[in-house]
Amino acid sequence: MMGRIKSYIRPYYLFILFTMLIKLAGAVAELFVPYFMELILSDCISGDHVKQSSVYLYGGMMLLCAGICLALNITANHMSALSAGRITQKLRHDLFQKLGSLSAKQLDEVTVSSAQSRLTSDTYHINQFLARGQRLGIRAPILLVGGILMMLSMDAKLALVPIALLPLIAVIVFFVTRKTIPLYTQEQGVLDRMVNVVQENISGVRVIKALSKTEYEKKRFAKVNDALSATGAKAASVSSITMPAASLVLNIGLTLVVLVGAYLVNSGDSTPSVIVAFLQYFVMILNAMLGVTRIFIMASRGQSSALRVADILEMPEDLVVQKSTNVQESAPHIEFRNVHFSYTGVGSNLNNLSFRLQHGQTLGILGATGSGKSTLVNLLMRLYDVDEGEILIDGRDVRTLAPEELRKKFGVVFQNDFIAEGTIESNIRFFRELSEEELSLAAEVAQAAEFIAGKEGGMQAEVAVRGNNLSGGQKQRLLIARALAAKPEILVLDDASSALDYRTDSMLRRALAKRYADTTTILIAQRISSIRHADLILVLQDGELIGHGTHEELLASCEEYQLIAHTQMGTGEEAAV
Repeated sequence: MMGRIKSYIRPYYLFILFTMLIKLAGAVAELFVPYFMELILSDCISGDHVKQSSVYLYGGMMLLCAGICLALNITANHMSALSAGRITQKLRHDLFQKLGSLSAKQLDEVTVSSAQSRLTSDTYHINQFLARGQRLGIRAPILLVGGILMMLSMDAKLALVPIALLPLIAVIVFFVTRKTIPLYTQEQGVLDRMVNVVQENISGVRVIKALSKTEYEKKRFAKVNDALSATGAKAASVSSITMPAASLVLNIGLTLVVLVGAYLVNSGDSTPSVIVAFLQYFVMILNAMLGVTRIFIMASRGQSSALRVADILEMPEDLVVQKSTNVQESAPHIEFRNVHFSYTGVGSNLNNLSFRLQHGQTLGILGATGSGKSTLVNLLMRLYDVDEGEILIDGRDVRTLAPEELRKKFGVVFQNDFIAEGTIESNIRFFRELSEEELSLAAEVAQAAEFIAGKEGGMQAEVAVRGNNLSGGQKQRLLIARALAAKPEILVLDDASSALDYRTDSMLRRALAKRYADTTTILIAQRISSIRHADLILVLQDGELIGHGTHEELLASCEEYQLIAHTQMGTGEEAAV
């Protein structure tokens, strides 16, 4: 799974290697600073005599090493940020593209909130690991190993003190890393739930206020926020062991170096200049070890985030385009053949559904909430695949059509559709190559032309986020205009006229019949008045087809349809008109 993430890093291997070589050179230059200081103390100062020329020489070498170290580190840091940014940019782009290609079933499994956090916070953690890993990944080990080697070259006996402490620090780092990876993964899962709660609160803020549920939502948010804080605190408490534990061990080592060094100087086996240099190297090793521990902490979080991102990138293609079979001649435009479907595999959302629809005909679908009306449309557009049976368009199984070819046939207004921030024109056009005439025709047929003309700026009038500056009826007419603008073969209006008054609804249906006579239309509605003139009406109940036919036929044969007609329109001749 991690191999998928590595594939994004592979093109930058040489660039990263060059970055690390620069870091290596900077770390080596830094290692020589204490060495030249030791030379000044040991070779240039003898009693009251000071070799000024040598002091200036070695002092200049110290300044040169420090300058080289500074310049190389700045260059390497810039390069590491550049490569990490480009890798993350590509990764985020492909992740976004992959999320867009997931089937509705796969997205249901991932959840929208989890997809958002993986696209944002997880890719951020990967970026931080890549950038900081390059900065510390070579410098800290080189300072650690190089410092020990320099100490061994000066005094092998004294160097054994810090070397003896390194295994203890390694054990601490291993323990912390092993514990933190699952904790960081758990933290990201809780973050997914928090994003979901925030998302629901923002989208439903009006309902929450209208029903006086603000306090309830505060408690709901506080619960998930507390869970996130507790999980984060647990992960942080484990990872926070590393720094103080490593500092304690190394400071004990620093004390031991001073004590052992004092003993060696007193016995004549070492010199004060060596001890001073040792202290400098020991501080350098201390900082290097702390840098290594930071690398492991970042690696823990980066690895957990990388696994979550790889989970999405490696999801198999769910809705594979199948090989085309023989296409029937003179086939109906839309045909359902014994279609069975369940979202969860437990219970049936559609059961043994069959019907035919010819070109230019109108299908009306009526039924209670949860009866399978929207499910029928989801299957027709192949947002989900049927469990059994076939769905055909012009005699071709929808599973044999490429997604681009299939979706171009449709103009759709979903039950819970969205309006983007922008202008009225941009919302109707929706990034498609459409002429002004096509936009105007769509707005006219959707009965939106009048309210658009009344807006300041007309088609260029500003639309707020989610269309909050439009009424419910205006939103629906704008969405219908968007669906009509590209002159689709199949028009699907899923409860798209519920906010329209009866007069506007009637005018819309007449305009559709006149201006889009060749378009096959599917109307999902709660009102019989919206579908009574359809060529075929399906009455669904709990996924079962309990009635089908024209308005008149259903009045005569379907008890459920009769009951709805009686409730909405009266009885007898009044309902049949």
